[in-house]
Amino acid sequence: MSISSPAPEAPASTPPTPEPTVSRAVFWRVFSSTFITIFLAELGDKTQVTTLLMSAQSQAPWVVFLGAGTALVTTSLIGVLLGQWLAQRVSPATLDTAAGTMLLGITIWLLWDIVHL
Repeated sequence: MSISSPAPEAPASTPPTPEPTVSRAVFWRVFSSTFITIFLAELGDKTQVTTLLMSAQSQAPWVVFLGAGTALVTTSLIGVLLGQWLAQRVSPATLDTAAGTMLLGITIWLLWDIVHL
């Protein structure tokens, strides 16, 4: 004869926390502003000129494209990961002030260099 034990009670479960989602409107606004900003900032810079020269010299434009694209994706990934890390540790106001100070410092340095040629 078998004695059955009562069925174990299921542990009280909490509903899973939903992952934060980004609405389509927010996604496209952030995506387009990022694309336009980076595209305009990179247009005609030394990286593009270097890529142009490497493509002309190597006679392998698709290999240069793959190398340059991979490098840009990698540096962008580093920027995104570093930005996410900083955003978790530093207030937005401090980040804005630090970025502004660095850009102002670079501007002054470049102007100093131009004046003292």
